[in-house]
Amino acid sequence: MMKILAKELKGAGITANCVAPGPVATELFFAGKCDETVKKIAEACPLNRLGEPKDVAQVVGFLAGDVAEWVNGQVIRVNGGLVI
Repeated sequence: MMKILAKELKGAGITANCVAPGPVATELFFAGKCDETVKKIAEACPLNRLGEPKDVAQVVGFLAGDVAEWVNGQVIRVNGGLVI
């Protein structure tokens, strides 16, 4: 969808990108999960931890800034390398 949106916005000076976060340590993520489940999810990640909100926020900040003007039509996975 991002590639299509980027093409639709051609000439408007607007970029279209998507951030696809992996498991992030937030209240909503922990809701309904036992400690064992959370531990298994964290261990499945090559970085051996859950993401933090700042991990995702930094990527969003990058995309919102002028330095990302050449990034367009992308899905940026912010998941610590997690492959499920």
